[in-house]
Amino acid sequence: MTTSSSTRSVARVALGQFAVSRDWQENADTVVRLMRDAAAGGAALLVLPEGILARDIADPDIVLTSAQPLDGRFMQQVLAASHGSDLTVMTCIHVPNGRGRVFNVLVTVRDGAIIGSYRKLHLYDAFAAQESVNVEPGDEIPPLVEVAGLKVGTMTCYDLRFPELARRLAVDGAEVIVVPAAWVRGLGKEAHWEVLATARALENTCYLVAVGECGERNIGASMVIDPLGVAIARAGEAPALVFADIDPARIAHARAVLPVLANRRFARPELAAPAAATTAAA
Repeated sequence: MTTSSSTRSVARVALGQFAVSRDWQENADTVVRLMRDAAAGGAALLVLPEGILARDIADPDIVLTSAQPLDGRFMQQVLAASHGSDLTVMTCIHVPNGRGRVFNVLVTVRDGAIIGSYRKLHLYDAFAAQESVNVEPGDEIPPLVEVAGLKVGTMTCYDLRFPELARRLAVDGAEVIVVPAAWVRGLGKEAHWEVLATARALENTCYLVAVGECGERNIGASMVIDPLGVAIARAGEAPALVFADIDPARIAHARAVLPVLANRRFARPELAAPAAATTAAA
């Protein structure tokens, strides 16, 4: 029997915004501290930025040199800190692919185990950047994860610019979409972040939890947008731990007054074949 939205409890989410250093141990210590503080604040879910193993604005290849496997020392410390806790943690790290490049992997951790992973589909080859030089894209749509009775979908940073993925997650049942990011500064970029996050929430009548890295290169500006496009929590450009409440009743209300998912005329979005396969087929 499905539990109605009116009887489900409000779930608290924590947004752990910080500036990633080039030292993975320092970043692991920051993550463990944020996990402790989020749990103390009553959060069921902690969302952290993208690429939290290491960052150096002067060294674009650091994603290669700092990458660790999912059973590496960084994740071992995160998993150990998670053991015995109901707190769900979502973030992204770079993982070696065994072929000289890496995957950008969004990992979901709870009670000492990795309960979900997603390899970033859309690589940031835009605004003079080329993520694909070092990163290999994934080829699977991320499955939903249940957190505190809510169905949660995941996307990573540049994915936010592609409405098909968010719509697919919503059609699959997502009530919340989580977006760890390292949104790069630039002319108009902060406005893009806010407009896109708001659009993805409003057009899918779901909560959108977007957490950005702050620091010298990236904008921070983490936020939670509710299913009717209202920003209910925000961070600035400095490190912060921000809390917001996800209310199932608000989702039900939005989908009753704005039934875009029920009214849609297009089929469920599907992932295109990889470029190499498409070329070979042609």
